[in-house]
Amino acid sequence: MNTFTLDSKVKDVLASPIGKDVINKVLLQLGLPRTLVQNPVVGNMKLNTLKKIGGKNVDDDFFIKALELLNTEHLEPRNDVIAVERKWWKEAVFYQIYPRSFMDSNGDGIGDINGIIAKLDYLKFLGIDALWLSPIYDSPNDDNGYDIRNYHDIMADFGTLDDFKKLLEEVHKRDMRIIMDLVVNHTSDEHPWFQSALEDTHSPYRDYYFLRPNTDGTPPNNWTSFFSGSAWNYYPEQDLWGMHLFSKKQMDLNWDNSNLRQDIITMVKWWLEMGVDGFRLDVINYISKREVLPNGSTLIGEMMEFTGIEQYFYGPKLHTYLHQLNQEAFKPFNAFSVGETPGIGMEMAKLLTGDYREELDMVFNFDHLETPGHVRFNEYRYDLNYYKSYIMDYQNNYGNHYWMSLFYENHDNPRMISKIDPNPLFRDVLGKLLAGIQLTLKGTPFIFQGQEIGMVNQQFRSLDDLRDVESINKYHELIDQGMSHHDAFHLVLAGSRDHARTPVQWNATGGFSQNTPWILSDDDCVRYNVEDQSIDPHSILSFYRQLIALRKDNDAMIYGETSFVYPKEKHYLGYYRKLGNETFFIQANLSNLAIKRHQRTGNYQPILSNYTHHLTLMQPYEINIFKIKEKSRRRAF
Repeated sequence: MNTFTLDSKVKDVLASPIGKDVINKVLLQLGLPRTLVQNPVVGNMKLNTLKKIGGKNVDDDFFIKALELLNTEHLEPRNDVIAVERKWWKEAVFYQIYPRSFMDSNGDGIGDINGIIAKLDYLKFLGIDALWLSPIYDSPNDDNGYDIRNYHDIMADFGTLDDFKKLLEEVHKRDMRIIMDLVVNHTSDEHPWFQSALEDTHSPYRDYYFLRPNTDGTPPNNWTSFFSGSAWNYYPEQDLWGMHLFSKKQMDLNWDNSNLRQDIITMVKWWLEMGVDGFRLDVINYISKREVLPNGSTLIGEMMEFTGIEQYFYGPKLHTYLHQLNQEAFKPFNAFSVGETPGIGMEMAKLLTGDYREELDMVFNFDHLETPGHVRFNEYRYDLNYYKSYIMDYQNNYGNHYWMSLFYENHDNPRMISKIDPNPLFRDVLGKLLAGIQLTLKGTPFIFQGQEIGMVNQQFRSLDDLRDVESINKYHELIDQGMSHHDAFHLVLAGSRDHARTPVQWNATGGFSQNTPWILSDDDCVRYNVEDQSIDPHSILSFYRQLIALRKDNDAMIYGETSFVYPKEKHYLGYYRKLGNETFFIQANLSNLAIKRHQRTGNYQPILSNYTHHLTLMQPYEINIFKIKEKSRRRAF
């Protein structure tokens, strides 16, 4: 492929994996339809023409940065048709545990490893195959464990290394697996590497980080942090600037240093030798920064909310470093890997996860978590019709060399039921609808703790109730911009990560701890809790159990092809899952309105629904699952 210039046409950019994903991301952020660039007139425009049309609104720097990104590489993902290779992680149902909020075993108000061990039988009862633990490494806990001080020890709040070894033993005894969070884009500023780098000019660790001498009292570039403000922290005693894309205590690592990479590989192998089955890799696509750390485009920064992001979200050596990590650490242990990859689209994801690429097994793509034109800190109602378009695109076009992750929630996002429809009248049917879609699509489901009982956003009353450094920083940033305290708190609540971090509701009194939890938990546990739902055959939890069992018992639900019906009909989602002679049909109402049912009769045997009685029209958030039997003449609802 030729090098991109201002004479390149829009259609040529769209033919490039990076170009297609970048354009789609920009359109998503701006709330514009993809069809805009599919118009032949637009497609045949040269970039230089767009630049002229943009006038003063689009500066030269925007196009310079865009062309640098487009010319990073010229790889093309494979899309040939092959048989899907069977893997345990494709067949597994994962469950993410946020340890601080899962179960407290010693009454200090903080969840811990022994608390996890105490609930393993529950997870087995639910049907879970693999656990993903958010970080439990030694940490000063500035960002709830994502700031690691010692990769080879356990945070005292959670227990000891012996406790973790016991957890591994108990998980494997139940024929389950466990993956850990691998946070290697950054470390805590209390990590010995950083302490040595900061204090000793001759330290071999100085090049492990991005430390730059102060020249004029301003940061070395204009990059901004995801946790507000500049991405640079000033150290007056050393007259140095240090880079942090996240909090000021999370210092970015320099992966261009080969010794750093070897130290990380050695550390990863240490955990794998202990018996860990794999890793979820935190913001792993950020590890390769563009050389000399150039300024970011202010226009791209305004579009994407963070200045400089185009310089590292898909860096020039990302594939090289991931391939090395795979070959030297993951592959010898047959370890599973799933990367958290903000900003990565479908085509880039293919290049990161293709079975022929030997980099990652899967990625978490986040384009479905907010509807077009919205970000997490916007207050709005999520439209499931957008999720329909997203999932149809991936199910139809991702290909068999690749495998997608299926998730709605994690430790970084508010609860999905609350985002879609907070009306308590629909909570149960909506919780079951989300489960029904997630567990019948092609891909690997990741359930976040509490999702299986329909947990919703919490009723935080003031800033004092929040614990998340991102939310607190966001609040103060809004106040500094002139927003009232009431409005700033209201806006922060719309997207706070703390909604997902309140304790799991084990029983009607909470059941998480014998003491006051580390974070507020409201009285929602009275009606929605594990204990009550475990014995209620009509609960959200029971619906999850039935779906997981259905998935395990039928290969068509895992490896079967997905084909959609009535794809353009608003609010209606219908699709087949077929493998060999085994076929299932799923139909869902994605709204709180009554819609046309598209009756399925004859050989469509109803096997699961979130409604007991079925009317002529599909009821709000109704989902029905059918198994197609050739000789059946039973009438379906």
